Amino acid sequence: MNHLDFKITDSEWEVMRVVWANEKITSKEIIDVLQQKMDWGTATIKTFIGRLVKKGMIETEKHGNKFIYSPKITERDFIASTLEDTFNNICNRDVGNTIVGLIEKSILSIDDIKNIEKVLEMKKEHAVDEVPCNCSPGQCHCQIAS
Repeated sequence: MNHLDFKITDSEWEVMRVVWANEKITSKEIIDVLQQKMDWGTATIKTFIGRLVKKGMIETEKHGNKFIYSPKITERDFIASTLEDTFNNICNRDVGNTIVGLIEKSILSIDDIKNIEKVLEMKKEHAVDEVPCNCSPGQCHCQIAS
């Protein structure tokens, strides 16, 4: 997967979750789903849809007098790209603790845990004794002398 440069708001995330869940969906269907969850009017939801089209997150197909919306990026790829952006903005030395924190706060199935354990076993083969800091001088606590 190539790095993707999509930035979306929390509200746009809500719209994308509906589009990802349905693959092909009309604006009316998106509106029906979101109005059950959010206190948004039709015009607001259509504005969010329009922004997502402009950002290249969803594409449109005209069918008669209505548009069908579908995702241009998978949910999995988008989440991976978003997490990659986050990890690129923190010290390499903090990545492990950040992942541990995510795992501690997440509800996981037995299968999820088995998959995580499998990946960790594979990572062990190439693990380093100490992760190097990747920050510029003055940007990180590990570079400041105590």
